[in-house]
Amino acid sequence: MANEIPLSAAEARDLRAFAGLMIPPSKAYGVPGADDDAIFADIARSLGRDRDDVGAALKRLVALGGGSFADLPPARRLEVANGFRDGGGPPLAAITRVILLCYYRDDRVMRSLGQEPRSPFPKGHTVEQGDWSLLDPVKQRKPFYRRVP
Repeated sequence: MANEIPLSAAEARDLRAFAGLMIPPSKAYGVPGADDDAIFADIARSLGRDRDDVGAALKRLVALGGGSFADLPPARRLEVANGFRDGGGPPLAAITRVILLCYYRDDRVMRSLGQEPRSPFPKGHTVEQGDWSLLDPVKQRKPFYRRVP
């Protein structure tokens, strides 16, 4: 299956550089960047169904940068990443989703947010109640789906 193909060394370098640019480390909050060894290892292991789209994203970054994204100077990297972001699409959604999901399941990051680093079950998490009236326009609109007999 195509999405089980591991990253090439060049792709891994570019993905790591993009992850570090997307979420840099912060001394103020005491958190690592998304290019941290442990976080990046999780990212590389977690591509799964997004492997093809992440590969397409990395190819797009290389095309926009005119060569290896990881080898670009920092200012040019930011310029290329912003151009990539402006283009949008499934590859952008996939690469950002994988990076964010892995970043926010790192224990150090969760502790910095004041969260206990654990799975939500069986203890659960407290969710503050919001303004349910915000859903009224959605409830009042006509169905846009076809009813199944």
